[in-house]
Amino acid sequence: MTQTTDITAIDLSGIWSLTSTDAAHSAPMRVPGDVHSALLAAGLIPDPYSGRNERDVQWVAQKDWAIERSFDVTPEMLEGNWYLDIGSIDTVASVYVNGVLVLDTDNCFRRYRPDVSTALKAGRNGLKVLIHSSIAAGASRQAEQPFFVPWHPGNSPIPNGNMLRKPQCHFGWDWNIAIAPLGIYGEIALRKLDVARIEHVTTRQFHHADGAVDLYVTATLHAETPGILPVHFALGEERVRLDIGVRDGETQLTHMFRIEKPALWWPAGHGEQAIYALRVETPTETVVRRIGLRRVELITDKDEAGSRFALKVNGREIFCRGANWVPADALPSRITPAGVRDLLQSAADANMNMIRVWGGGFYEPDWFYDLCDELGLMVWQDFMFACNLYPSTGDFLDNVAAEVEYQVRRLSSHPSIVLWCGDNELVGALTWFEESRNNRDRYLVSYDRLNRTIEVAMKKAAPGAIWWPSSPASGYLDFGDAWHADGSGDMHYWSVWHENKSFDDYRSVRPRFCSEFGFQSYTSMPVMKTFAEPKDMNIASPVMESHQKNAGGNERIAGTMFRYFRFPKDFASFVYLSQIQQGLAIRTAVEYWRSLKPHCMGTLYWQLNDTWPVASWSSLDYGGSWKAMHYMVRRFFQPVTVAAIPSKDGETIGFSVVNDTAEAVTVTLDTWLVSLSGERRPYRSAEGACGPDKAEMLFSVFAADLPEDMLLFWSFAASNGMRGEGHHVSVNYKALDLEASGLTLDVAPRDDGAFAVTASVTSLALHVMLEADVAGRWSDNAFDLTAGERRTVIFTPATSGAVPEFRWLDLHSCQTQPD
Repeated sequence: MTQTTDITAIDLSGIWSLTSTDAAHSAPMRVPGDVHSALLAAGLIPDPYSGRNERDVQWVAQKDWAIERSFDVTPEMLEGNWYLDIGSIDTVASVYVNGVLVLDTDNCFRRYRPDVSTALKAGRNGLKVLIHSSIAAGASRQAEQPFFVPWHPGNSPIPNGNMLRKPQCHFGWDWNIAIAPLGIYGEIALRKLDVARIEHVTTRQFHHADGAVDLYVTATLHAETPGILPVHFALGEERVRLDIGVRDGETQLTHMFRIEKPALWWPAGHGEQAIYALRVETPTETVVRRIGLRRVELITDKDEAGSRFALKVNGREIFCRGANWVPADALPSRITPAGVRDLLQSAADANMNMIRVWGGGFYEPDWFYDLCDELGLMVWQDFMFACNLYPSTGDFLDNVAAEVEYQVRRLSSHPSIVLWCGDNELVGALTWFEESRNNRDRYLVSYDRLNRTIEVAMKKAAPGAIWWPSSPASGYLDFGDAWHADGSGDMHYWSVWHENKSFDDYRSVRPRFCSEFGFQSYTSMPVMKTFAEPKDMNIASPVMESHQKNAGGNERIAGTMFRYFRFPKDFASFVYLSQIQQGLAIRTAVEYWRSLKPHCMGTLYWQLNDTWPVASWSSLDYGGSWKAMHYMVRRFFQPVTVAAIPSKDGETIGFSVVNDTAEAVTVTLDTWLVSLSGERRPYRSAEGACGPDKAEMLFSVFAADLPEDMLLFWSFAASNGMRGEGHHVSVNYKALDLEASGLTLDVAPRDDGAFAVTASVTSLALHVMLEADVAGRWSDNAFDLTAGERRTVIFTPATSGAVPEFRWLDLHSCQTQPD
């Protein structure tokens, strides 16, 4: 965060004018913002997310656009050096002041600060940002390559996005709309350079055996001419002044704070998230960094299975529970701190302690990482390269090195960022294209040049930070197939989705850390109604197919559904079942892999959120509402939990207790056999201890002893207050002749604007899902009820004063009923 303390700055954000260079289209545009959103606000294009409008707005990215405004400069202001401060331009652009070219850009991930002193004049000044079509720029740069550099057409229907340093998902993805947005993002201002400006503030910390911490703070200053500058460093109540002589160009100044008794920053569920306010001040500028004091190590020691992959924070190994993050919206103008906070809060509320910022989107703004710091969400940070091959020419690599240096210096002081990863799936991509299969050496060397450029720049910018070369990767300088190698490193396991294998297949691998795995579902009915009409409510309709970006995705959802469930009776039931089976798939993986602890030390499912309303692997709907799976996630990610794990031969069902806390717990487990009409019969109870940071098997039962027409239910209570419940079926759900549950709802408004909703049943109700016709949050959902049970849950509308209508579904009610 930068605060300007005098009037030597002009904020240039606000309303600009937008014009296509062919003069065919013009509109006001809010900056920061994107062109599509401006055209939509002016009524010049339809909502890209609605119906099949995606195809009707793709022309926008094929044009060049001029974004312009004017500002006033007094004669007195012309003295000294002035520069534009531009947070991000997307992407290939030329910037003019009074018709003078002051900057050419070609990297969305870099901050630009061009000197504009000689271009300014007294009175009215004109500023124009000419953004060139990324589609044309990509094609031009591809033609200039010494050899063809392929991209993934299945992900990116708009070609050659790999030529540009721009979010790769802007060109489409198997969950994203393909409209290649463009615009000006982040702050934009005109600033006066008074002696020197603060270019970067970075920190490095050293922890001593007695607990004390030495915090080294380095300010990088930029000046045009030599001078003397007073600089203040402040941490808490301690504030010191240092006078420094700066030279033209960059000058670095370092100060060390010693904290004798530090309050440490811990991941969620393991301790407090202590935050210190660090300030670096000059006479005209104050830079504030919110930092945390912690030690992070990546353990990759050799063992019998291969080598470990475990993160250790403050001397304690942490099992990482979380999900992959994609940009919060496909249109940058629609991303807000409040909306992102809601998404990240939902991650924390579901017992997550890690988010992986995936490499096909953005390096997120500082406030995103501030939120992660505050919530205790560790961040696995990818560099922005994903699923394509990339150039390795000198100009491209120089651009990448500058990007990495800027982003790492900007972000490395955030305690939440625990690992920097070179890319997403680039090693695997070497096998995806005919060109790289036929000439692997050429493309492997090209990849290695890129990867080494990223590594060197990252380590220079943040010495001591943790580097991991790629995801997935089996290890440093290992270019093998990490998708199917579960002995070392991190793993992406996609056989259940992409190869249509059964959920049980998740138990065929033993990852050391699974950083991607997922299963699709449809977005919820209230979200469906925002982009589709009643006539479109069919998975084979053109509108629904346009909101399914993964080839064969609808068929895979349906095929899996018919493997496990009976045919749904209508579209709403189809949507409901897709969400239930998604949750069951991911639960199967997580429960088994957690039971392998410490062999496995992390599960990050794909994906947390959506960029627009679409069928996808997310557990949160576009807009942030919880799908059925997210309620399940909160249960199976609970720090202390119990899961039923079938043995490999299927002969036994073992009850695994997982304890991710630092204290031993005692767990009391009760089990029942439940008939298809919902009557309970006590089966077996047990009590056992589970040590800190361990997974232990409490007891097992023989599968042959479980009647096919009965379900095994259980509930547990741990000595630390955590509790939970679940059920196991010995056959597929479609084999169960369920009876109508007799479910009824009793709704009682509360004084706080929420609603207490009580569900009661006369028979067995599996996977009860309560829904409201307005946005909001349930205290619990996707739960089971046996005969005579009732459960009260709270629904809190997102908008105060809303009076929702409620409906429910369960496994029996969604099935086609006989006449």
